[in-house]
Amino acid sequence: MQAKITAVFQKSVYGYIGYVEEIPGVNTQGETLEETKRNLIEAIRLVLEANKQLVEEEIRDKEVTKEEIGKIVV
Repeated sequence: MQAKITAVFQKSVYGYIGYVEEIPGVNTQGETLEETKRNLIEAIRLVLEANKQLVEEEIRDKEVTKEEIGKIVV
């Protein structure tokens, strides 16, 4: 199974804004559509990394089982 995410791009007076419908907090901007797409990929990486760090801090002293369930290539 592959997970699909949806990028939304909107023209603005300053260039473009972009966000991902399925991942709150992933948003960016750029002067061109191509720049905005590159920035959005980096925003996805940063949000996923930050979320992982937050969870790791939350479960640090708890007994949990962690298991990789798949990979998303971004």
